[in-house]
Amino acid sequence: MAAILLDVDGVLHVSDEPITGAAEAIRRLRDDGHRLRFVTNNTTRSRAQLAEELRSHGIEVDDAEVQTATAAAVSALRGRRVFALTMHALVGDLEGIELVGEGADAVLLGGADETPETNRVFSYMNLARAFAELELGAQLYCLHRNRWWQTKRGPLLDAGAFVAGLEYAADVEAVVLGKPSRAYFNAACVALDADPERAWMVGDDLESDIAGAQAIGMRTVLVRTGKFRPDEVEASRVRPEGIVSSISQLPDWLEEHL
Repeated sequence: MAAILLDVDGVLHVSDEPITGAAEAIRRLRDDGHRLRFVTNNTTRSRAQLAEELRSHGIEVDDAEVQTATAAAVSALRGRRVFALTMHALVGDLEGIELVGEGADAVLLGGADETPETNRVFSYMNLARAFAELELGAQLYCLHRNRWWQTKRGPLLDAGAFVAGLEYAADVEAVVLGKPSRAYFNAACVALDADPERAWMVGDDLESDIAGAQAIGMRTVLVRTGKFRPDEVEASRVRPEGIVSSISQLPDWLEEHL
């Protein structure tokens, strides 16, 4: 039996619409005795909201099984003054961080979503304020630096573009707290009491999911849903141990390859 990390967006659902067969696949994985942890770079909703969303799709999951980058942010930034550009839904999960409008020790960027709130969070004035804080000596952190994500309407620009813009303008380098950071994947393995070499990562993103997990020695499976692009796989040097059509095929694939 294996310890399995499962990406959420693009693997279990796209734009809140469940991937066909996802709920049954999760049930089979649990019935087969695998230990599961749901790891996501979604930084637009709280952990409780993300877990409830999965349950609404018929996927059995406890809140504690969902790992987001906000917990890593609290651990890294506790006791510091933080200027945060994140969705309002994350404020509760950031308890333990002092959120300020100026005089920050750190600037923290979250992710974008498909709602008008993105326009407010990443407005020019907010990004200019973040730049000013960086110029005054604040450090730059991001929950992730994804360039884009897949929706039912097609690919949409993600907050990685804003992270890169602030890095360029302030001549700094952001500390990434979510995937593909080694600390994020190590924390997930620790939560499952698993050695990385004996754990699996299942995702749709070659960079954040597959390469990030392989960097700490994990084995990986890429799904052909969400952000999957055949041309990117062909051009990349990153090679997962397996590629399956969707999460629905994962239980059968694992039975053959474990």
